[in-house]
Amino acid sequence: MTVERGRRLSGRVALVTGASRGIGVALARRLAVEGAAVALVARTLHPDAEARLPGSLADTVRAIESDGGRAVPIVANLADPTDRARIVPAVQAAFGSVDILVHNAAAAIYASTTEMPLRRRQTVFEVNVHAAVDLAQAVLPGMRAARRGSIINLSSASSVLPAPPPALGVPSTMSIYAASKAALERLTIGLAAEVYDDCIAVNTIAPVAAVATPGAGALVGELLRHQPELVEPVEWLADAVAILAACDAASCTGRILYSRSFLEERGLTPRRG
Repeated sequence: MTVERGRRLSGRVALVTGASRGIGVALARRLAVEGAAVALVARTLHPDAEARLPGSLADTVRAIESDGGRAVPIVANLADPTDRARIVPAVQAAFGSVDILVHNAAAAIYASTTEMPLRRRQTVFEVNVHAAVDLAQAVLPGMRAARRGSIINLSSASSVLPAPPPALGVPSTMSIYAASKAALERLTIGLAAEVYDDCIAVNTIAPVAAVATPGAGALVGELLRHQPELVEPVEWLADAVAILAACDAASCTGRILYSRSFLEERGLTPRRG
């Protein structure tokens, strides 16, 4: 059975971070197609011809509106605790209480543990871990009052513990980023238990391979062109997130999930394009 699009999220409000480009755009557009009003968070409001990668919140808003959806941009730096404290009040002012939180934004900074300075380590954990917790804390009162909600944290296969030395294949620059994702997954399971009785679902979802986005192309484009089996379509994540957004604690919570296997678990055929 293929994944079908519907209006399962009509009347709900979604908040998606990292929504100016790449995976975040795909997730936001998919939730909007399903009927959610979507608040989009990123640092870039307008297109910048000199930017390393294309994309802006304004672009995402236009795409969602062209699909017939509703969206509002919120410019914020998720690495700044004061700045990110403005996000949920801004969403509430525009659309009301948040029903769906998708923390997609990530600080992907790669360097060996022996060489990464404290400032960069702090940025990785601020965006990947502390922002996820702060946003969850901010949306939970509304979710608890409604006795429904879904919190979805985007993770990474790098969180899986590698074999110890002298095993080969452990990336020498991945440890800090991977540690932040492992922390995010442990926090997700703990929070799921804390809010289970409030009928709120909390899960992580991660791709099973590199996702076909401009960002991935800029980092490892040559490798992906020669090994297309290492690439998964962004639609897999978008379909999985749309399903999770409609879940409650009774149907799916406290799970560390991967896109393709989750779709197959649901009896769905991952699609391309």
